[in-house]
Amino acid sequence: MSTASPAADGGAQATPPDAPQGRRFEPDLRSMTRITLRPIASPMPLGFFTIAIASVMTGCLQLGLFDEAARGAVALTVLPAFALQLLVSVLAFGARDVIAATLMAVFAGSWLPYSLIMLSGAADGLQVLGVFNLALLCFGALMTAVTRPKRALWFVLVVSLPRWAATGLGGITGAEWLTRTSGALGLVVALVAMYTAFALMLEDMRSEEVLPIGRSGPAHHAVEGDLTVQLRNLERQAGVRRTL
Repeated sequence: MSTASPAADGGAQATPPDAPQGRRFEPDLRSMTRITLRPIASPMPLGFFTIAIASVMTGCLQLGLFDEAARGAVALTVLPAFALQLLVSVLAFGARDVIAATLMAVFAGSWLPYSLIMLSGAADGLQVLGVFNLALLCFGALMTAVTRPKRALWFVLVVSLPRWAATGLGGITGAEWLTRTSGALGLVVALVAMYTAFALMLEDMRSEEVLPIGRSGPAHHAVEGDLTVQLRNLERQAGVRRTL
C-alpha cells in the first residue's frame, strides 16, 4: 500500500506579485513529496492452494466418488474457500496487483453461490450454476488476454476454461458425461494450482526461482529487476494518483 504526502518543511505557498487578489498559487510539490510503501507477504500461495483443495472436493463429487447425499457436506468444505480467496484478493489489491486481485475475487465469488445452492437444494440450482459457469468462462477468456506474462495465473486460467465450459453445459443440458468430464478437469485444475502454489512458496522462502513458473515481461522484471524498476511510474499507480 502507498500514501503520498508533502514534507513538513517547504510547504509555504508562493504568490506571484502580479497575481489577482485572493488567488493562491502552490509551488511545485514534487521535491517535497514522499511515497511510503508497506511491504506484505505474497498471498498468492494461499489463493492457489485454496483453488486446489476446493477443486478436488467438487471434482470428486462430479466424478461420483461421493454419494449424492454428500452434496451438503461438500458445500460446507468448499464454503471456506470464499473467505480465504476474498482475503487473498484484498491483500493483492494492497500489493497493487489488480490482475491477481481481480482473479482471486472472482474465484471467491464462484465458491459462494456454489456452496449456497448445494446447501439449500434450490430448484433448478444446477441449471443456474450452469449459466453462472458459462459467465465465468467469458470472464476467464478475457483474463487470459492480459495474464500471459503472469504464467502462474495464466496456466490456472487456461485449465479452468474447459472446466467452466463443461460444468456450464452439463448443468444446462443435464448430460452426465459432461459432468464427469468437468470432475476430471477439476482434478487437473487442482494439480496445476497445487504446483503453482508450491513453486511460489519455494521462491518466497529462497528469494529465487526454484521451480519454473514462466514469468515474462513486466512480471519477470517485477521479480528480477532492481529497486529502480520497482518504483518506475509509481506516481501513476492507484492509491498514489488523485483518482482511479
